Amino acid sequence: MAPNATRRSERSHRAILDAALELVAEVGYPKLTIEAIAARAGVGKQTIYRWWPSKAAVLLDAFVALGERAAREAGGEQPYAFPDTGDLEADLKLVLRATVDELLSPTYDLPYRALAAEGMVNPQIATEFVSRVLEPPLQLYVERLRAAQAAGQVAADLDPRIALELITAPITARWLLRTLPLSHEYADTVVEMALSGLSPR
Repeated sequence: MAPNATRRSERSHRAILDAALELVAEVGYPKLTIEAIAARAGVGKQTIYRWWPSKAAVLLDAFVALGERAAREAGGEQPYAFPDTGDLEADLKLVLRATVDELLSPTYDLPYRALAAEGMVNPQIATEFVSRVLEPPLQLYVERLRAAQAAGQVAADLDPRIALELITAPITARWLLRTLPLSHEYADTVVEMALSGLSPR
């Protein structure tokens, strides 16, 4: 019986993505190379270049796949979800605390930082990083804030996009710049302070 080429291709694809995540954690993004990924995955460099143009593109796909895999293991189809219990403050605190946990997790921290840094000098990776990694959860914030507007919990005339940035940007800035420790308590304070400015007047 002839080997299943599609299955072999899928195995190679998965091995490459796993290798990229393992290596960026072990050696850091600056020392990550296509050659090292190929060696760890047990494939030729040509195989990688057939699917991806650069190590950044490999890592981006690996990071997206990591989120999708976590969602499947949690029993969901989507890597992102936003609760709507009717209590906006509690919902935002729950999501922001989970965000803090993710950013502090070694599994996500190093590849996330690598992609954020690469996006500063690589417009194509920046565009894909925003559209594939950042936008999906941010749109859920928009939807949740619009629901809160409809319920009279936040000002009806606020821009949900700007509002979500008031909530999420402090977390991202503190994590990315390492200015001060990131914690659940900090996330709760950010939510409370943001909502004090977003509430109906």
